[in-house]
Amino acid sequence: MGGLRTALYNYLFAKRMNGDFVIRIEDTDQSRRVEDAEKNLISTLEWAGIIPDESPVHGGNYGPYVQSQRLSIYRDYCIRLLEEKNAYYCFSTSEELEENRQLQLKQGLQPKYNRKWLPEEMGGNMPESEISKKLDEGAPYVVRMKVPDYVSVWFEDMIRGPIEFDSSTIDDQVLMKSDGFPTYHFASVIDDHLMEFTHIIRGEEWLPSMPKHLLLYEFFGWEPPKFAHLPLLLNADRSKLSKRQGDVAVEDYIRKGFSNDAIVNFVALLGWNEGEGSEQEVFSMNELIQKFSLERVGRAGAVFNVEKLNWLEKQYIKSRPVEQIVSTIKPLLLEELTKRPFKMPEERITSDAYLANVVDLMRERVNYEHEFVTFSDYFFFEPESYDAEAVEKRWTPEVPALLQEFAALIESSEDFSADALEASLKAFVAPKGLKPAVLIHPLRLATSGVGFGPSLYHMLEVLGKETVLRRVHRAIERIGQGK
Repeated sequence: MGGLRTALYNYLFAKRMNGDFVIRIEDTDQSRRVEDAEKNLISTLEWAGIIPDESPVHGGNYGPYVQSQRLSIYRDYCIRLLEEKNAYYCFSTSEELEENRQLQLKQGLQPKYNRKWLPEEMGGNMPESEISKKLDEGAPYVVRMKVPDYVSVWFEDMIRGPIEFDSSTIDDQVLMKSDGFPTYHFASVIDDHLMEFTHIIRGEEWLPSMPKHLLLYEFFGWEPPKFAHLPLLLNADRSKLSKRQGDVAVEDYIRKGFSNDAIVNFVALLGWNEGEGSEQEVFSMNELIQKFSLERVGRAGAVFNVEKLNWLEKQYIKSRPVEQIVSTIKPLLLEELTKRPFKMPEERITSDAYLANVVDLMRERVNYEHEFVTFSDYFFFEPESYDAEAVEKRWTPEVPALLQEFAALIESSEDFSADALEASLKAFVAPKGLKPAVLIHPLRLATSGVGFGPSLYHMLEVLGKETVLRRVHRAIERIGQGK
């Protein structure tokens, strides 16, 4: 969800400024490569309505848009840095690096590379002859940037204002790894320049990397893009959002049934607001594009409040056009129909008119669109069982006879509308000195199998006379037999 927010803010900003939104796949760490991850990432963004102008899928004039396909570019720029004495070869082993790290920690120092392999001509202690010898032997190495001593690195963050770093706190960052792949820090700077990025919006966890990136821009003589660093996403206890404390992947929420409208709206509000005086909380994508600005993004962490997401989903269900909901739930229903017996006539229950009636009746009662099928399954399937608690409470000894008599009454009636059914039921119980509830609850139980739901009379009207009568007679028989 944090990645989706970052992509969304970049997209909204680009569209607001009439610019282009670009997706680049940064896969320089091959040990973390996941099959189909690129395809899944882009398809998830497109599901959310975030359509790239340039990407590995959509193409563009600045490709390839996958870093593992740009290795020769990075090698050429690495050679340039080595020739200009802004980078050097490092042959330190992982064991040596760890030993040095532990030593610095014991001394209370911030771990940094000790510059063992910094050449003499660059202010270090390693003779050029020793470096040449290692290269001739084919010893494994990385290439590190040479951070200038005694300088300050400064930039203006579009959210946080001016930020300054002292070079004494900056490590000699690895630029090219021993496997021939660049690090993220090196490749992203080169690509941001070559792809002509003007603005980059990313999470605040990347702030410590900024001085390394800015130094690379300076080494190459390039003007850096403008940067904005977003606040962290937090749990309710204000700890950093993580997989250990709950679902954080967009796919998790898609599986639960949340719509793209609600998720995008929710994510947009994690750090951004329209401003004082505005009470609007439900935004379309077009409204977000028109109103989004980095000036309204806060610096403080944004609390990930799932209750707010649930509320937004409800708002969209209430306001979404019935035709749109019908088109969404019909495939779900058709799939469910292949799995379950005792279904109503398929021709009828899959019609747009019937589904529209179900949507109108249930939209105030469901939390997700799939619940029009799963939570309201009695509109499509015959009850296979009856709520035991409701049977015990509502199915009194006189109920079967009353239901038989009332069923005969409505069977002979031509008007099966909700109003007519309500009038008939009240007229039926009044002479018997009974209250409508005596029949309302058993009638609901007999026709739906559960003891709760929407307006009984409207539910019966949607189900239709034939279905209602069939279910009433079936319930009398089955409940009487203890089924």
